[in-house]
Amino acid sequence: MVDNEGLAPDNSTKRTRVQAREITFSKLVQGEMQFQVPLYQRTYSWERQQLQQLWDDVMELVDDRLEARPTAAHFLGSVVLAPERVAAGGIQRWLVVDGQQRLTTLMLAFVALRDRHRERKADKKAARIHDLLLVNGYQEGDDHYRLLPTQADRDAFIACVESSPKAGGPGNVGAAYRFFLDALAEGEESSGEAWTDAVETVLGNLLSIVAITAAEGDNVYRIFESINNTGVGLSQSDLLRNYLFMCLPNRGEQVYRTLWLPMQELLGPENLELLVWLDLVVAGNSRAKQSEIYRDQQKRLEPLSQDEAALQAEIAALAERAERLMRILEPEREPEPELRDVLERLSRWGGQTHYPLALYLLDLVDCGRCTAQEAAEALGYAESYMVRRLLAGLSTTGSNRVFMELPKELDKDGSPAQAVRRFLSRPKTGARVWPGDDALREAVRERPFYKAGRVNQRFQVLRRLEESYSASEPVDYTKARLTVEHVLPQTPAQQWLDMLAEEAEDRESPEELHALLVHTLGNLTLSGDNARLSNHPFRRKQEILDSSALRMNQRIAAEERWGKAQILARADELAERAVRLWPGPIENALHADDGWAGWKELRKALRAMPSGTWTTYGDIAALIGTHAISVGSHMRSAPGLHGAYRVLTADGRVAEGFRWTDDEQRGDPKALLEAEGVPFDAVGRAHRSHRLTAGDLATLLGKNDSDEWAPAQEPDDGQETAADRFTTQLRANQTQETVDGVLSALRFWEQQGGYRAYGKAAETSCFPTLEAGTALDARTLWPIAVYPVTGTVEVVLQHLKRRPPFDDEPMRRDLMARFNEIEGIELAEAKLDLRPSFPLEVFAAHGEELCAVLEWFVHVVALAEARRPLEDGPAES
Repeated sequence: MVDNEGLAPDNSTKRTRVQAREITFSKLVQGEMQFQVPLYQRTYSWERQQLQQLWDDVMELVDDRLEARPTAAHFLGSVVLAPERVAAGGIQRWLVVDGQQRLTTLMLAFVALRDRHRERKADKKAARIHDLLLVNGYQEGDDHYRLLPTQADRDAFIACVESSPKAGGPGNVGAAYRFFLDALAEGEESSGEAWTDAVETVLGNLLSIVAITAAEGDNVYRIFESINNTGVGLSQSDLLRNYLFMCLPNRGEQVYRTLWLPMQELLGPENLELLVWLDLVVAGNSRAKQSEIYRDQQKRLEPLSQDEAALQAEIAALAERAERLMRILEPEREPEPELRDVLERLSRWGGQTHYPLALYLLDLVDCGRCTAQEAAEALGYAESYMVRRLLAGLSTTGSNRVFMELPKELDKDGSPAQAVRRFLSRPKTGARVWPGDDALREAVRERPFYKAGRVNQRFQVLRRLEESYSASEPVDYTKARLTVEHVLPQTPAQQWLDMLAEEAEDRESPEELHALLVHTLGNLTLSGDNARLSNHPFRRKQEILDSSALRMNQRIAAEERWGKAQILARADELAERAVRLWPGPIENALHADDGWAGWKELRKALRAMPSGTWTTYGDIAALIGTHAISVGSHMRSAPGLHGAYRVLTADGRVAEGFRWTDDEQRGDPKALLEAEGVPFDAVGRAHRSHRLTAGDLATLLGKNDSDEWAPAQEPDDGQETAADRFTTQLRANQTQETVDGVLSALRFWEQQGGYRAYGKAAETSCFPTLEAGTALDARTLWPIAVYPVTGTVEVVLQHLKRRPPFDDEPMRRDLMARFNEIEGIELAEAKLDLRPSFPLEVFAAHGEELCAVLEWFVHVVALAEARRPLEDGPAES
């Protein structure tokens, strides 16, 4: 059974019993005990999205404590435990039947918190966490650990607990540890040690868990099956509906027929849930959670529960808001042109961030408290806030909370537009930083815009910039197949590099200059001729761009050459257009930043790197939008940079000027990297298979949209097909032996039931693809991506980790191991969550071995599909 002081099994009876008790995490794990994840559980699977959601909830509770507001525990979920017999040494073991994701996540959060205390020399606080929550101090071997994950996760978890060199390595366990380490470091930098102490209190004492315990001897696997074989539960809006109509015994039938049912049919289940949540936010509850809609609405409506007329009025008001929500979801419903235009732009931007503000403004318009023009101006400031933050490379984390607070600000006299602008301009750290004009101009020149935000958001910025030219014949974006295109190509031919060499500054290679320029806004445009543009010389691109209907492309085509000077000049022009299109904050209210935002991103990138990897000063520079020399200078002066030893020179050596910037000498950087698993050659160069590029770092920071690399077959327009382009590029850039090996392997793939898909990228990549799933759950998988111009093959583990059966980490490790058995392939384990590559030429000599790996891949997918109808995957476990 469970009591308030922890867990203790009651063996006084042999009857089957299941008992439940609400408990905090610190009390759950106190005492000499161990929570063991059994073999039938899946591996730890929480990723950034689930971790961020938990962290957002924790931050709300932390804010409440720091601001001395009443704080109620947050319900995290349940864990189901079954006791095993007490061991001879007195340790009590519990099998984790369900809930291992929550337990493992909280354990890793405390490991990171312990290590954060150690970094700031708070040794007593670190020891308290280690001894009371993480380990059984007087036990040895596996019994030493309070949590013992399933075998596939055990080494990674123990490495974190023991602070070994491999702590924070690849895989979900290592990624979760690095996530919390970064979140704690970033929060403490802005809020101080009191904030960290509040985090510890929240994690240990304000996260509520329902511990469900079975009796000794119960069939725990049966319990596991029954928990994860339940039907679909009631939604939050279902619960609210049932509550309301229970309170309407006399008017219920009429109200349901005339108000609730039409509203439900208009919105559909998902949007009805959204409306009920927005109704709380617009009413002033800026902390409303979509998971707790019913509880909050019931609390709000309880005083009216005996007044049927008042409840009917509430439902009628909700039905009116339903119509307004549809104008947000489908902007073509909005009758006022100016307001419709900004709603359409925000809809194309994607996400729900602007919904609370937009719904409240439509409330004001419909009741005559503001005009459609004023509402459009207010939403324009909201759009500017999001666009400027994207251009400046600022995180979207916390933006939802900012916009949830806005309706309260508008519930005052004065212009809604100016109220929005004042609120977003207030000096504050974190999510509410609205870049001013100078910061915007600098970001446009230097930031790698192509790595910012989502694909559709980058497209919308370029679309709006193009529309600002006011062409006499505007482009029909509903018909034009436009994509974002690099003018200076991502994979430059030698002719491009020779041109850049003429512009490179002292000690700057053309490759480094290319990395600094290629992804900036000044080098990007929209084009429907992506494949034709490819990585051709500029003269050929000029001809294609000159025939474009887009004014921005015609301006590019008018240039004599396309290098650093032209890219920066265009960046300046686009920046001035951006300043006019997206008006900024009230200048005298701007937040006084304590340093360039790029250095903060550098620190985040270093904390995101898995153990066993390295990167270069140039890769960091390309990520944050500066020069490699500037990165080196900053790192030599910035104190206490986590993971600074992982940044090496372009050829993989420890920089001659490297030194530790704090008082503690932490050892030889090369020795530290070798302990993590990075191999070095005889002359001191780190193996390139362990190197993280700027793109890898962006992926680890959640910046890269995985859809960018997805195959996207272009329609056959009667000209050269993607398949033809791929074969042409393959023959033009590879030896005949390699060509034969690649094409033979692709034919073999088709014989196994797969097909070839092709990417839209300038270099036409090929994806050997399989269809899997059912009609209701269809998905595609591909093990590799073949790039004929650069001569590389990517093993797309980043793509596979979100698709069964390779969402199970051991399956991806198995795939990597099979590739590594082939001579010429060396995929670093540290890149398990990324896209490691090997040379295309391996196909020339080892085609049969590669085909064997592809055949295994097909077999594994087929076997998993055959098993799926017989299995119900755990909802959480």
